[in-house]
Amino acid sequence: MTDLHHLSVHELADGLKNKQFSSQELVKHFASRIDSLDGQINSFITKDFDNALKHAELADKLRAEGDTRPLLGVPMAHKDNLCTQGVLTSAGSKILSNFVSPYNATVVENIANAGFVSLGKLNMDEFAMGSDNESSYFGAVHNPWDTARVPGGSSGGSAAAVASGFVPVATGSDTGGSIRQPASFCGITGIKPTYGRVSRYGMIAYASSLDQAGTFGKSALDCAYLLAPMTGHDPKDATSINRPTEDYVADILATKTDGKPLAGKKIGVAKAYFGAGLDSEVEKSIRTALAKYEELGAQIVEVDITDPAITLATYYLLAPAEASSNLSRYDGVRFGYRCENPKDLHDLYTRSRSEGFGAEVQRRIIMGTYALSAGYFDAYYTKAQKVRRLIVDDFKKAFEKCDIIASPTAPTPAYKLGESLDPASIYLLDVYTIGVNLAGLPALSHPVGQANGLPVGLQLIGKHWAESELLKTAHTYQANTDFHTELSGIAKQG
Repeated sequence: MTDLHHLSVHELADGLKNKQFSSQELVKHFASRIDSLDGQINSFITKDFDNALKHAELADKLRAEGDTRPLLGVPMAHKDNLCTQGVLTSAGSKILSNFVSPYNATVVENIANAGFVSLGKLNMDEFAMGSDNESSYFGAVHNPWDTARVPGGSSGGSAAAVASGFVPVATGSDTGGSIRQPASFCGITGIKPTYGRVSRYGMIAYASSLDQAGTFGKSALDCAYLLAPMTGHDPKDATSINRPTEDYVADILATKTDGKPLAGKKIGVAKAYFGAGLDSEVEKSIRTALAKYEELGAQIVEVDITDPAITLATYYLLAPAEASSNLSRYDGVRFGYRCENPKDLHDLYTRSRSEGFGAEVQRRIIMGTYALSAGYFDAYYTKAQKVRRLIVDDFKKAFEKCDIIASPTAPTPAYKLGESLDPASIYLLDVYTIGVNLAGLPALSHPVGQANGLPVGLQLIGKHWAESELLKTAHTYQANTDFHTELSGIAKQG
């Protein structure tokens, strides 16, 4: 059973049900792959294999006693900004490198209740601030398609782990594209749900009005299996919306995929998403994918979207402002890293934060503090909030003409690790994804081809609460193409 890591979640669940293998066998298989191959990738911060085996043993026992939860015993892993009881939860930062969480995030609790078995915690850009996973205190993550390249960020460890065949699915979080962009770079599927669909309780905050947890999988169906138990109202999160949960898996499995299954569906395309900066090979893959959607019955219509340059400027005022507020709690007093031998309280605060935070986090704290400072608050922060409202309105107008909006996920394929990109150039990599977070919309990325041998992702943006529609649409495409079945070099090993 050397190819267990190539099976989908659906196939793993069926195999467990039919006693083709046990949960313990699955955990041992994936743990062995991680131990032998993750040295090339660095996707895990914490390997929690002993606990995983205990939970797998319990899952096998419960299944033998008649427990019918379909996902009972299926392995997965969590991004390291989701608090996990008794396990190091670092958010990729030195300042939390000794923080063992005393409680579970709601997402972690819900996934465990569905029967999934967590293998550990996955690497990420520090405090989810980054687009390449090079800012992690625990070292950069490598792309499994080309280990000399970045996997994308901030959920690069999650995307790389799935694309390497270390776990079938993984959680991520998305503040400005941190699920979709690494999904694109690593050739897998990733979905960011509507803001408020998934509880943020226990997720270490970057920007509270933008953060949302989501999932990675090799396919839309795999993502649906993990997303479904994550959703639902949580009274512990004031931004959690009280809406009925949906059975995304049943919706997908009931979807017709042959003939012209997308007949009547309108997919909006904006010229603004195909401007300067878009790699020509990426654009070619995107155009080919849109033609395939037309072949499946969809109608492509032109829509107008806020100039991405305006969206980018708005995001990089609001997100750092919220970060500067959220990260003020890391002061070296209550938990986390504390500098040695502080002379006084001021020295404790200053050195703990200077030594504990990396360069990118410090940069965003300073940017945010400036935007919120007296004399600049109205000129920058307040104005950005007003523009955010206009961005929301523009999306609403666009959706009057279409059901889904399609765009490139990222302007380029994965670039080389250590490439001397200045911060502004790195921020530009989020140009197609950040508007979704500002508007609180759901969106996913799925693979549609390659550019110079590296994966390319297409972004699908939906109306609020349209996760099921996005997943079904991507599934229809994947049922008629095979880009999502292509394996990275690491996934082919072992």
